[in-house]
Amino acid sequence: MTQKLVIIGAGMASGRVIEQLVETSPEAFDITLFNAEPRGNYNRIMLSPVLSGEQTYADIVTHDDDWYAAHGVTCRFGEHVVRLDPEMKLVEGQNGCVPYDKLVIATGSAPFIIPVPGKDLPGVITYRDLDDTNAMIEAADKGGAAVVIGGGLLGLEAAAGLAERGMDVTVLHLMGHLMERQLDEAAGYLLRKDLEGRGITIRTQASTKAIIGDGRVEAVLLESGETLPADLVVMAVGIRPETRLATDAGLTVARGIDVNAQMQTSDPDIYAVGECVEFDGHLFGLVAPLYDQAKVLARTLLGGQDAFVVKDTATKLKVTGCNLFSAGDFADGPGREDIVLRDPAKGIYKRLVIEEDRLIGAVMYGDTADGNWFFQLIKDGTEIDELRETLIFGPAFQGSATADPLSAVAALPREAEICGCNGICKGTIVDAINAGATELGAVRATTKASASCGTCTGLVEQLLQVTLGDDFAMPTAQPICGCCDFTHEDVRRLIKSQELKSQEAVWQELGWKTRNGCHVCRPAVNFYLLADWPLEYRDDPQSRFVNERKHANIQKDGTFSVVPRMWGGITNPTELRAIADAAEKYDVPTVKVTGGQRIDLLGVKGEDLPHIWADLNRAGLVSGHAYSKGLRTVKTCVGTDHCRFGTQDSTGLGIKLEQILWGAWTPHKVKLGVSGCPRNCAEATCKDVGIVCVDSGYQVGVAGAAGMDVKETERLVDVPTEAEAIEWTTAFVQLYRENARYLDRPYKWVAKVGLDWVRDRLADADERARLVAAFELSQSIYRMDPWAEHARQAERFQPLADLTLEAAE
Repeated sequence: MTQKLVIIGAGMASGRVIEQLVETSPEAFDITLFNAEPRGNYNRIMLSPVLSGEQTYADIVTHDDDWYAAHGVTCRFGEHVVRLDPEMKLVEGQNGCVPYDKLVIATGSAPFIIPVPGKDLPGVITYRDLDDTNAMIEAADKGGAAVVIGGGLLGLEAAAGLAERGMDVTVLHLMGHLMERQLDEAAGYLLRKDLEGRGITIRTQASTKAIIGDGRVEAVLLESGETLPADLVVMAVGIRPETRLATDAGLTVARGIDVNAQMQTSDPDIYAVGECVEFDGHLFGLVAPLYDQAKVLARTLLGGQDAFVVKDTATKLKVTGCNLFSAGDFADGPGREDIVLRDPAKGIYKRLVIEEDRLIGAVMYGDTADGNWFFQLIKDGTEIDELRETLIFGPAFQGSATADPLSAVAALPREAEICGCNGICKGTIVDAINAGATELGAVRATTKASASCGTCTGLVEQLLQVTLGDDFAMPTAQPICGCCDFTHEDVRRLIKSQELKSQEAVWQELGWKTRNGCHVCRPAVNFYLLADWPLEYRDDPQSRFVNERKHANIQKDGTFSVVPRMWGGITNPTELRAIADAAEKYDVPTVKVTGGQRIDLLGVKGEDLPHIWADLNRAGLVSGHAYSKGLRTVKTCVGTDHCRFGTQDSTGLGIKLEQILWGAWTPHKVKLGVSGCPRNCAEATCKDVGIVCVDSGYQVGVAGAAGMDVKETERLVDVPTEAEAIEWTTAFVQLYRENARYLDRPYKWVAKVGLDWVRDRLADADERARLVAAFELSQSIYRMDPWAEHARQAERFQPLADLTLEAAE
């Protein structure tokens, strides 16, 4: 007989319970799912990429409305549970009561709020769910200063995301180094160094005394008496199990809801799972034990026998692009010895802690590939006497000769965790491979391993290779999308060689499987066509992303940002008056100076766009293309115009470069910087193209980055004259346009083809001249102001659309 199962909380743990139930016995339960959030299960581990802008909420949804409907789950989302009545076996929600035969509490954890004055001010938020993430994104859109209280994993992820969105971020941490529970001081130092290199200020041993503000947060007061300005304060100092419903219902509660090995509470018909539980004195915050709990609970509910066991866990994390691993006990103690490896040039640190010929702890920073092998040595209590001299170098270096590089993953036991995001062990992946999942995509679909952050992809591929042996085929390049069988590189080559000059030609001649492509392939094909055939092909606006179609960046509330171009960061009183007048005339709520030396008008209504463009045009201002896959900015310092250290006219060079390059479409956005001397005030050494002026001329560097990835430019060439610097820069941009994969930034493209290849191509004077001429040919079409065309009409902006096409969002 079907039983009534009520679940409170639609998080990752309860989501795994439901999956197990509907896969094993779909008719066993009539499931009602409450969730205080107005949505279902999503991967909270991936909130950080949502905050930084790398992903959207849609990308991290685990169970959507269709999934719940398909499995007969009654969803009561956005509804708080008011109380439980164990005697009557009722759950009372805000919208009425639901009876149950079995009840699962999966209320998770609540963020800890430090009890300081001002903690309740508007602008003080926590970081636990999507609503918190959206609140931070909204705050970041307004710019200003953010203070993150807490230097643990969540705090650092919040800091990195806010910094990526342009805020001035300071992290306050009470202890002496960051992530002190997972890292020792040396690894904490490297993490701090990396974060400070990204522009995040770190304050350790910093205690918050009060949060200050008149009606809204304005500053944070430290115990030292120092005051830090703050437009946003994020508290990320810890979590505690959410137990209020269980406590009110009379269940046994200590720090968490007390459960036995079957996840059963003190009431035999009520169970609990996830971060809200306490078992054998343990609380849980990592996803792997939560998934173990879910498996046990599902089997218990279906009448099977199983028991939850607390396992040793290792911490393998990727904090804002920094790889970390720690396991076991790495504290100092009598009788303990350390083996340490440091590679300052690569930012690698490894420390092994040994006691009585056994490995008891490991900390790794930068290179964590062997973490699972070390963790297994710790769990097994393996004697390491014979391995000692080469132990720090990992499994590939054990024995008299260098071992098979696959030896590490081959040596792992079946229960070794491979995918931390989804709690997938080696045995599950191997079983899936043996059952027919013989390539990475199939393993992901079957087990979810490598399907979230992707950090474990290499390990999963190694498991495929070890399990399949000679039958393993190295992954081949993937097609652009499901519409065709060609890679980006194939499509570029065929467009040139077959002289395909329209989208219809591409669809027909290359055997596209869909009528008009899709939102993935059409923007790429549109770019390849306009880059290769600028005179014959006309840009298709509907094959562009929404920001490029609108010629403005759409904001979360549906308004737009308008960023006029300021050549080389230079403006004048007339332009400033025009911007101020436009801001007042169109009631623009936020006017912000950007990091690219421009002014951003945020909150412009869609219907006002052509009118504000017309007003700005009359003052000589044109589109800054802040929305485009093209030239964004050329950042400059004042150079010899005003600075006593300037060696060349960096401002003048920046203006000339911007006037040459503006309007050009490129595979991804392109940013330039020109610094007048090696003091590098324009931050040229982390740009796509960066020029540093010196007494002898100009040092041209390329392939820098300053986003989630931070990378210094690589020296392309040193030239004595401004004209040569312009020529090499223009040729490099055109070479990038002709050869790079769509959506690859220059630093990713250069990493694929090699700087030597780029340098060799550009060192050929004839080839360099050809590239410059090809760029100028393209610019004869695209070096124009897209605002002006619509501003002349000064009417509601309604781009024409072919309704047979799926818009590229």
